Amino acid sequence: VQLQASGGGLVQPGGSLRLSCAASGNIFSIDYMAWYRQAPGNQRELVAHITSGGQTNYRDSVKGRFNISRDNAKNSVYLQMNSLKHEDTAVYYCNVHCGTSDGDWGLYWGQGTLVTVSS
Repeated sequence: VQLQASGGGLVQPGGSLRLSCAASGNIFSIDYMAWYRQAPGNQRELVAHITSGGQTNYRDSVKGRFNISRDNAKNSVYLQMNSLKHEDTAVYYCNVHCGTSDGDWGLYWGQGTLVTVSS
C-alpha cells in the first residue's frame, strides 16, 4: 500500500490550501483516515481524522477552520485548510488504516507535504 500526498505550499496568513492523499496498491478496505502534522522541533500531532462512516474529529486549534473529507471510490482523503495561521506551518502527513486482499490490516503513512504559512 502506498500513499501519495500533495497540495502543500507557501500561503499567506488567512489563506487556504487543500491537501490530498491517495492510497494505492492491494487495498481491500479502508476504515480510518487521518492527517497529522509535525512542526520543526515538535512531535507529530493529530490534526483530524475521519471514520469509514464519515464521523470526523479535529484538534481544538483547527476546529472551524479545517475540514477533512474522503472519497471512498478513489481511496482518497482531503484536508481543506482555511484561515491559515503561522502556527499551522508544518509537514502534513496522511495516515490510513486499511486492509489488503490478503487479509492483513495495517497503518500506512504518506511521505509528507510541507505547508508554510508566511507573509
